[in-house]
Amino acid sequence: MGYAPENTLQSFRKALTLGVDMVELDVYICKTGELVVIHDDKVDRTTNGHGYVIEKTYQELRSLNAGAGENIPSLQEVFDLIDRKAIINIELKGLGTAKPVSELITWYINNKNWESTDFLVSSFNHYELKAFRRLNPKIPIGALITGIPIGYAKFAEQLNAYSINPCIEFITKEFVDDAHARNIKVFVWTVNDQDDIERMKRLDVDGMFSNFPDRL
Repeated sequence: MGYAPENTLQSFRKALTLGVDMVELDVYICKTGELVVIHDDKVDRTTNGHGYVIEKTYQELRSLNAGAGENIPSLQEVFDLIDRKAIINIELKGLGTAKPVSELITWYINNKNWESTDFLVSSFNHYELKAFRRLNPKIPIGALITGIPIGYAKFAEQLNAYSINPCIEFITKEFVDDAHARNIKVFVWTVNDQDDIERMKRLDVDGMFSNFPDRL
């Protein structure tokens, strides 16, 4: 999103040209049931529209300008664009997204020869994440956090998470070491500054989210 409007097909195309290992996106369900890719629960910040995503039909959302003339894409459109050229990290934002996301992933695995390792499903809502785990235990999950929990990465181990995705503001060497001792990857967000990039390397994190992935 450092080079193109966030959560748009243009931004994902740009990410692929930069050779990323993974793209991250945010998912809600709109009023008519489609999975749409947008960061906020309202359209106000990233489009020329107003109101809540869940109160708008798919066609209403598609009529909005998400920046540079881009539409709000469906999750299926992003899958078709990425086409296994990078891992897709789907952040479950809206309530009730676990089931339809699981169903779409399963369809691509069964019909398009995708692999479970082509996906990482993450969320700050660990109940939604747990629901997804029950529905689709083969897909890796990532637990998003803003602070450092008591017990470090123990909660993520209990979730059987593949990764824990902490905010750069709180990351420590002790936390990274604890996660690694539990065989859990650490992917840190959002790392844009060169000094921070070097610091994350020294902490031995496994990956970084960046708006400028070429800097990595």
